[in-house]
Amino acid sequence: MTRTAWQEVPRSQLDRFATIALSEAPELAQTILQAIRRDYPYLHLVEDESGEPLALVGIRRAIEGFVDNLTSGAHPRVPPEMFQEFGRGEGLEGRSLDSLQAIYRFGVRLTWRRLAEIGQQIDIPAPAMYELAESGFEYLDGLVEQSVRGYAEAAARRASERLRLQRQLIEMLLMEHRVESTRTLAERAARIGWELPETIAVGVLIRPAREAVAPAVGQGILLEMESEQPRIVIPDPDTAGRAETLRRATAGWSGAIGPAVPLAAAATSLRWAETAVQLIKKDLLPQGEVLHCTERTEELVLLPAQELIDASARRCLAPLEGLSPTQSRRLAETLLAWIETPGGAPEVAARLGVHPQTARYRLRQIRELWGDAIDEPDQRFEMLLVLRAQRLRGRLAPARD
Repeated sequence: MTRTAWQEVPRSQLDRFATIALSEAPELAQTILQAIRRDYPYLHLVEDESGEPLALVGIRRAIEGFVDNLTSGAHPRVPPEMFQEFGRGEGLEGRSLDSLQAIYRFGVRLTWRRLAEIGQQIDIPAPAMYELAESGFEYLDGLVEQSVRGYAEAAARRASERLRLQRQLIEMLLMEHRVESTRTLAERAARIGWELPETIAVGVLIRPAREAVAPAVGQGILLEMESEQPRIVIPDPDTAGRAETLRRATAGWSGAIGPAVPLAAAATSLRWAETAVQLIKKDLLPQGEVLHCTERTEELVLLPAQELIDASARRCLAPLEGLSPTQSRRLAETLLAWIETPGGAPEVAARLGVHPQTARYRLRQIRELWGDAIDEPDQRFEMLLVLRAQRLRGRLAPARD
């Protein structure tokens, strides 16, 4: 294999280079740290047990490690633990790595300047010094790589901790009988940078697939994905643009968002959302979208009360007993159209899509079956509830607009 220019440098020169560079490493590290403090005055320097800045220790070790490996013929190896710790510290503080990388480049530039002077002092050939410079840039890449690893680890830890705190906050918000004070809630919320709202809406989602990626709901909206049915907490849901943001974020998902309620009543909003999700699972409400409970009031009031509605139907629709299923259904549809429609046979016929004469015939049958009871307001209202519930369940044909 072809020897490099640095490998051609006589051993005596390499040893002399290493001796000078290592003897100056503490002073050079101090000079670099002073320059960093001057150019980056906001930098917070953590100290070790002896009170020495860890950054100073790191700079000195980096210089010594670089020189030792280079003069021994080994490839310069970055001391991993310390520089991972630097990156970890930036991640835990929530800062980016930009400043840290700029500081590394700054330190490498100052180090190279002094090493170049030492190389000139002992007559190391220029080609060998060029290779030394290339090794320095490789070394810089290694420093950054180690810091990125530490940063990623810290970022993952911070994200995990935030999710844990967010889950705790959501559980507290959704408790039926909460004992924590608003102040305690506010303190918990502040730990994740969330401000307690005056009103809140709670949603329940149905995963389109087990591995589905969490919806990008944006800042301010809390999302808890650990449950079998993810829950979403929407602060001040009537804020302009919030509904559209949620619609886009949850495209492809099924679920429901409960009504807006005061913060203390969050469990009530959750209860309505859970009720709607049960109806979605039974195919009584549409899938493939996240519904708003306030837009599905009729279904949410009537459909869950199936046993009560059926019992009421047996009583108030008793006159239909004894008729054939087809006759019974047609008269029930006509009765519902008549109750819903202001007007007479022509309006009922238009709503049902039948001839007016057919509508008149059926209305006469209804009058004969129920008599004057059909005119009692309470009776009509109960019939309206029962018949609409049957229509929602598909037992009666939908009305024509």
